Amino acid sequence: MTKNNQYMESLRGKSTQELQEELVSAKKELFNLRFQNATNQLDNTSRIRDVRRNIARIQTVIVEQAAAKEA
Repeated sequence: MTKNNQYMESLRGKSTQELQEELVSAKKELFNLRFQNATNQLDNTSRIRDVRRNIARIQTVIVEQAAAKEA
């Protein structure tokens, strides 16, 4: 099992409220990374890409849970 699959499984085990909190946290981290990048303080620019993908993963699980509730 890859690291991404493990992360997705851990997300699927969380409640919608926990996912919302994690989403807010990830968006704050992305904002901070972009700010550091703009001021030339960011060493690892690939972290921005990782956080953006994690945000997409969290949003995907939220949509999956909402669809499961409707069905």
